[in-house]
Amino acid sequence: MTRTLTIAAAQCASHIGDLEANFAEHQRWVDEARAAGADLLVFPELSLVGHYGAERLLDITMKRDDPRLLELSRAAGDMIVVAGFIEEGPAAQFYNAAGVYRGGRCIYLHRKINLPSYGKLIETKYYAQGRFVDTHAVDEDWRLGLLICADLWNPALTHLAFLHGATLLVSPISSGVEAVGEGFDNPAGWAATMHFYSMIYGAPSVMVNRVGPELDLTFWGGSRILGPFGEALAVAGSEPELITAEVDYAQVRRARALLPTVRDSNIGLVARETDRLLDRLGVPDIIREED
Repeated sequence: MTRTLTIAAAQCASHIGDLEANFAEHQRWVDEARAAGADLLVFPELSLVGHYGAERLLDITMKRDDPRLLELSRAAGDMIVVAGFIEEGPAAQFYNAAGVYRGGRCIYLHRKINLPSYGKLIETKYYAQGRFVDTHAVDEDWRLGLLICADLWNPALTHLAFLHGATLLVSPISSGVEAVGEGFDNPAGWAATMHFYSMIYGAPSVMVNRVGPELDLTFWGGSRILGPFGEALAVAGSEPELITAEVDYAQVRRARALLPTVRDSNIGLVARETDRLLDRLGVPDIIREED
């Protein structure tokens, strides 16, 4: 039983708030990934607007079915494309979003949940908070768990994605060297985080960062594709680059047979203890239901 998936990560820079230039750049990466035989192409967080694109918020937001996004997907043929943009949702709510596109349509969308407001990161100034962790089935074997950047720094969100059946962790990020503050090593932190999640859950992962300077941040790249034992299959440097790797579902089966983290997750205990904690903190039932 061997079912493989060829993953491509487009480590690139973005033009801040320039949709036309960024769509043209995305098209070039789509062409390169198709030529490499990729089944899945992942761009960095907010790839179509830039890390600081929200400074021009009302000029650059898009609906998930924006014709330009659908055209980019059509140009990708059968390849799945994960691109980052600022989504305008119902009631003029704006989200840091990653859309999954295939065959000229949006097949899944994740809105970033864990919005950082520390160091040089001020996302709560612009974005509404996503409210759901879910997954999307590509086929009977591969199910994407899609989380954006700081979402992965809340381990409970990643755990939920795997309990929802993810067999591949997809992680668009926007990590600058100076983002958190002096003394915090972002490159080493991300390397350890992605290795841990792939190894502990027996699942391949892809982390895609941007490169180059944007205002007061320097983006370091380091995009990577890991196998289900946490092994690095492809790692990018600090310049624009397309990396690719093939992952094999037979290895997922082997990893999960050896280390059954998902199987042994005690969901009932977690739910019970969460309710007990909410009671201790005095959180009203109505707030629990809304969340």
